[in-house]
Amino acid sequence: MSIPLSHNQSPNKNHLLAALPTLEFERLLSTLELVQLPLGEMLYEPGQQMRHAYFPTTAIVSLHYVTESGASAETAGVGNEGVVGVALFMGGDTTSSSAVVQTAGYAYRLEGRLLKQEFGRGGFLQQLLLRYTQALMTQMSQAAACNRHHSVEQRLCRWLLLTLDRCVSNELVMTQELVASMLGVRREGITEAAGNLQRAGFINYRRGRISIIKRAGLEASTCECYAVVKKEMARLLSDVQHRQGAAIPPLVLHEKGSSVRSIK
Repeated sequence: MSIPLSHNQSPNKNHLLAALPTLEFERLLSTLELVQLPLGEMLYEPGQQMRHAYFPTTAIVSLHYVTESGASAETAGVGNEGVVGVALFMGGDTTSSSAVVQTAGYAYRLEGRLLKQEFGRGGFLQQLLLRYTQALMTQMSQAAACNRHHSVEQRLCRWLLLTLDRCVSNELVMTQELVASMLGVRREGITEAAGNLQRAGFINYRRGRISIIKRAGLEASTCECYAVVKKEMARLLSDVQHRQGAAIPPLVLHEKGSSVRSIK
């Protein structure tokens, strides 16, 4: 759903857009389209030609791979720290993964040709997007290692923390089926892991909602992968400044008509 640009979801709520110098930002401003992204909306599918890039403000988008059997696992998540559609400016235009809305919210949509045009100018946007892409690659490689070597409970803690960093509240609207799909495990594994965390007093799970009660407990229970992703994002973007002069929080990952379909 397209929303007028005057809506209270400012483009500055996306860290990449907020970091652009005034001249570069103003060139894009009139072409940015505020869109509402409902839970489960698929922004692009494997092999599909990308038409737009999305700069989330409150939405969170999951990048994941789906096998021929229908099994899936998340390779990375994108919130207000980044952009969905890196293949556009990297020259590929398509990707083997899917992009699905994990948490409903808003994003700014930009036509792919306009993003390529601005990227080709070689200005600050190009530098910023390349740095972000490196951070995204770190998140993907760390997820691969984590899924292979760490327990379901550790992986759940990592995923919850990364999701929480991108949210404006401590409550996540999330079913166990969706979490299991993101982590590439059986629902029973998530049920057991979530039960352990709930008994420990770290979370409260009820009717498709996960409330974080004790973040420190999750941080103590997760593997090193969470810190690695967070540290790399800080290293690559810690010197990025808000257009109005304030530093963008380096350690905090929190703060459409193309054809789309929903996944059940």
